[in-house]
Amino acid sequence: MAGVDTRSDSRDSFFLLASITVECASEAHRVRVRNLSDGGMMGEGEIAVRRGDRLAIDLGKVGQVGGTVAWVQGRRFGVAFDHEVDSERARRPVLADSAKSRAENDVSWFHRTPAQQAAQPERLRKV
Repeated sequence: MAGVDTRSDSRDSFFLLASITVECASEAHRVRVRNLSDGGMMGEGEIAVRRGDRLAIDLGKVGQVGGTVAWVQGRRFGVAFDHEVDSERARRPVLADSAKSRAENDVSWFHRTPAQQAAQPERLRKV
């Protein structure tokens, strides 16, 4: 059975930085999140953790998550979250401040209406 993934949660490998604090410690450590699912994550970094340690994890767009270290292997470790998270949220691109400004930026100058072109005279090309 070696090499067969028997986990029930789907995981995607990607790169994300997280800030982790071990319970009863004040220092936060930056670690790489190597994979993330709704129920847990694999992290890697210069942080001394042991199986069973309680962690507070800041996953950026996902937010603050509590968890327990499930395994440790060298610089890598697995964390089981206390509650499921929306791991898809971590993969979403950062959105523009507003849908209107994003829509305007996605339209080429040629395809803008005259009103849109007039609203930004500094973008006119001098010939």
